[in-house]
Amino acid sequence: MEIDPNKAVEFILKHSKPFAQAKANRVHIENYLRSKKSLLMAQAKATTISGAEAEAYAHPEYIALLEGLKIAVEEEEELKWKLIAAQARIEIYRTESANNRAMDKYTQ
Repeated sequence: MEIDPNKAVEFILKHSKPFAQAKANRVHIENYLRSKKSLLMAQAKATTISGAEAEAYAHPEYIALLEGLKIAVEEEEELKWKLIAAQARIEIYRTESANNRAMDKYTQ
């Protein structure tokens, strides 16, 4: 398998912004979940804190946010592993290049 380190670096550069956006989306949703839970607990009809919390967790808006979090994490993880794979390709290329230089040195 021929590895082009320049393509791997280009891939990293091209996908760094989408990865950053995916991570920002995940972090935003994670933080917004706490705010939404508080808002939903304040609206709850339950008289106890645990009852209000249960209502908040069961609320369709909270569940929709969890679905959004699931999607955000999936996007972030997919991009993260693609970037890690690109970095690994660069390392493989470096190792192969070093091995080839060593073989050339020993065969001369």
